[in-house]
Amino acid sequence: MKQIRRVAIANRGEVAVRIIRACEELGIETVLLHSDADIQTRAYRLATKTICIGPATTALSYLNIEANINGALAAGADAVHPGFGFLSENADFAEQCEKAGLIFIGPSSDAIRKLGDKVSFKNLAKKANLPLIPGYEGENQSVDVLLTEVEKIGLPVIVKAAAGGGGRGMKLIRVMADAKDLIESAQREAKSAFGSSTVFLEKYLEQAKHIEFQIFADSTGHVVHLFDRECSVQRRHQKIIEEATSPSLTDDLRRRMGEVACTIAALGKYKSAGTVEFLLQDGQFYLLEVNTRLQVEHPVTEEVLGIDLVKMQILTAQGSFVFDSKDVRIPRGHSIECRVYAENPYLGGVPSTGKLGLVQWPEGPRRRYEYGFESGDTITSHYDPMIAKVIVWDENRPRAIQKMIRTLKDSTVFGVDTNIPYLIEILNHPEFQSGKMTTRFIETYFAEALKAPAEDAQIKKWAQQIYKNLKSGGATVASSVNESISPWSSFWRGV
Repeated sequence: MKQIRRVAIANRGEVAVRIIRACEELGIETVLLHSDADIQTRAYRLATKTICIGPATTALSYLNIEANINGALAAGADAVHPGFGFLSENADFAEQCEKAGLIFIGPSSDAIRKLGDKVSFKNLAKKANLPLIPGYEGENQSVDVLLTEVEKIGLPVIVKAAAGGGGRGMKLIRVMADAKDLIESAQREAKSAFGSSTVFLEKYLEQAKHIEFQIFADSTGHVVHLFDRECSVQRRHQKIIEEATSPSLTDDLRRRMGEVACTIAALGKYKSAGTVEFLLQDGQFYLLEVNTRLQVEHPVTEEVLGIDLVKMQILTAQGSFVFDSKDVRIPRGHSIECRVYAENPYLGGVPSTGKLGLVQWPEGPRRRYEYGFESGDTITSHYDPMIAKVIVWDENRPRAIQKMIRTLKDSTVFGVDTNIPYLIEILNHPEFQSGKMTTRFIETYFAEALKAPAEDAQIKKWAQQIYKNLKSGGATVASSVNESISPWSSFWRGV
């Protein structure tokens, strides 16, 4: 067993903060490997040490394997945590860390190649006769061959990047006339985001629910599943709201899907945290992919089970975490996570950038906030515009929904537009509240931009007068107020 004393974090934003906090609790120092665009961020301020590994362009910083490894070694780190996104599912990065004498906090490079690569994963699942969606995962990546396979599978067909996820390199083909352009676009996007243009094809299920199982393999390789999450609320294949556990599963479905999740992880000789994703339609489930990393939505699992997945990852990486056979985990209550983005919900989600003014997250029982930016920080155009994740827990799903709505309404973000009103509309929708939503929920009910609410003339008049007084020096905070953070230039509240 090798003791980890200093962890280099090859990531940014709220996940970097999440890793720093877990390391602090374990008495471990941290090194933030950051781009020059992330010099003034919360993670930068919290880390024990910081090292700039390149410019804002991801290919030259967060996706640069050599720069990340050299930064970690220069800082005297024992280990590297990749977070999620960027290099987190890059087997070459994990392998280079291992060769450099750095502990990679995650699965082995071999496990990432077997399970993280979507084509390799499907081949492994086929050999084990696990349920898969019809598709094509062949080595021949010529556009002509892919077009032929699309016709064989039958429309609609979805094109996916073999080396990544998160909606990047993913295109939906509904008519053959668009197929060539969409395939080429997916290949370009996959190459840019993950360094590989390899794609695969799947039959697109029109009324499916997206269910995922959190798996974890301890230091001995013993695999368990830590139950399920509902992730059907997606926009352009990017999750927006996640829950634990799913309201869609019967006890029998949960048992069978959990067994399949553990089976595929064991076949890949997996260790650490990972996620096995499924599509569920008409009572039948199909393996979708394995994410060989921590998930963005991992907090909802932590909330219903009372665990810390990041600490478990770190302890497993140093060989000191083993599941206790007497420790039976049973989900309690219900947890929901909403992703708060800097975007304008009344303009169809157009990204919003700028300096943050006042940012306040309302306190309350079983409310949790994971955020990478604070008042005075700048949301740039270089990266994903997520400001924070808001997580709540309550004793049942209806109460958790109501708690989330109240929490979002009481949250305050000045300086940029946010999707908080959009999230509240989703949470209030009858299909969401019933738990019947599918992956086409957003496409069906929220394809258009939200209608902007009518402003209360008297409230606006009062607010403008207060704002005018602040600008003219009528309060001690006047020096920090400028036009860019006017509350009337952004949709800062959910009411």
